[in-house]
Amino acid sequence: MTPTGKAPSEGAFSISSSVLPWSVTLGLVLLVLIPMGVVASAMLDPDQSIWAHLWDYVLPEVLLNTLWLALGVGLGVTLLGTGLAWLTAACEFPGRRFFTWALLLPLALPAYVTAFVWIGLLDFTGALPTWLRETWGITGIPPIRSRGGVILVMVLALYPYVYLTARSAFQGQGRRLLEAAQSLGVSRRRAFFRVALPMARPGIVAGLSLALMETLADFGTVAVFNYNTFTTAIYKAWFSMFSLPAASQLATMLVFFVLTLVLFEQFTRASHSYATPARGSGGSRRIRLSGGLAWLAWAWAALVFLLAFLVPMLQLLFWTRQVLGEDLDARYLAFASHSLLLAGLGAGLVVALALALGYAQRLRPTGPMQFASRLATLGYALPGAVLAVGFYIPVAGLDNLLIDTWREWTGEEIGQVLGGTLAVMLLAYCARFLAVGYGPVETGLARITRAMDEAAQVLGRTGLRRLAAVHLPLLRGPLLAAAALAFVDIMKELPITLMTRPFGWDTLATRVFEMTSEGEWERAALPAVAICLVGLLPVFYLIRHSDART
Repeated sequence: MTPTGKAPSEGAFSISSSVLPWSVTLGLVLLVLIPMGVVASAMLDPDQSIWAHLWDYVLPEVLLNTLWLALGVGLGVTLLGTGLAWLTAACEFPGRRFFTWALLLPLALPAYVTAFVWIGLLDFTGALPTWLRETWGITGIPPIRSRGGVILVMVLALYPYVYLTARSAFQGQGRRLLEAAQSLGVSRRRAFFRVALPMARPGIVAGLSLALMETLADFGTVAVFNYNTFTTAIYKAWFSMFSLPAASQLATMLVFFVLTLVLFEQFTRASHSYATPARGSGGSRRIRLSGGLAWLAWAWAALVFLLAFLVPMLQLLFWTRQVLGEDLDARYLAFASHSLLLAGLGAGLVVALALALGYAQRLRPTGPMQFASRLATLGYALPGAVLAVGFYIPVAGLDNLLIDTWREWTGEEIGQVLGGTLAVMLLAYCARFLAVGYGPVETGLARITRAMDEAAQVLGRTGLRRLAAVHLPLLRGPLLAAAALAFVDIMKELPITLMTRPFGWDTLATRVFEMTSEGEWERAALPAVAICLVGLLPVFYLIRHSDART
């Protein structure tokens, strides 16, 4: 202690605990608000000729397709995810322990990978329709390239979001909750719909919101199906019409859809509060299914696992084996190195920014700071195509300013300074996936008691010194989890990479898109398998944490 009785760095701590946290948080808020503001500004000075074209040829189809897709996927993932969550959380049947974690494995498969596998299998020239025609003469198979086909594939790819959150909500209810309802004269079936299901509503809505956000943000799946939605329209406006204003105006309308969904989800959470039975109260006893009902539950879980993960994965491996000898060459070393470099850089930046945001909120745990943190993580709700447009326009403007300034000063011409680099991609990655890294970091910081902070301050460890000496060692697990989740999300990410990558900078994801665009399903399998194997990392993380609560 100093003669004045103050800790050695108390002044510095006072500054860091007031100015620095707000500076960091507001900077991250701007990272999200700038692209949103850029795309929204396109509405302030709309080009009438562009709008006329959009209204006549683009918007009617895009609006209808997007609404049908959101409704179909929303209904499908809710029914499928909630039903499977109830079976594995509240019921006992053969294979339950296996299906508890196996039903999460479709998360490792990007939706666009599942899409091209099922098209390759079920298209008119696919293996199954060809076999049915040649062997049995069956020709009436519904076409997979249809609205129903794209909805079915996206339901199989996205139901784990609802399954994971709904299962967490159902855990702890189990048999005891239904028995309490039955003791009041309510049948087991009515008790499920009147007690268990309403109490799990927040978890179901949270998973449904995630699935719908992914649906609205999806580009690869709808592109494979040639099913026009807002994301494909934005891409075509930029790269086919060469019109950034048209892309911006379409992106603005998509942001409106997404923000409406976010506000609905927040309203639903805020207006309901549900208590659950305490752990250890006996509420986790499961309903033991027997006879035909037990095997029916097994068959349903097995069918979903088969269609959503096992068949696509086996087909990918089969195709990969066919083309491995002739397709695996030096190009794939470049694809893989680009993907790993982007994912590594992006994940490192995401984790660093998430740590800065979490620590800023810990230093200033106020209502305005929490609201600002929520704004900073809103980027996960924004589609990648929107962020690509929102960051490309200001970076292109800054590039033009730098080129003009250099020409005036030196009389020489220079090329792009920022637009031809990875800057736009990394900025968009950070805005999109900050929430992915922030979740584990926030949870890890919440487990560190204030008493530990006070003890460190008494020993002279304050501000950033306390973060390095006390918090970082305790946050090792959450930081690794955040890095793994962000790494895999960036590896799978398609629209940002496709729309903002430097010339010649291809990745595994863009290779999949290029091959599927040409109908080369077998050649798309090799990069898809690599992405899927990396995608298993966060799934195993979720499985481990899910097993810990089972």
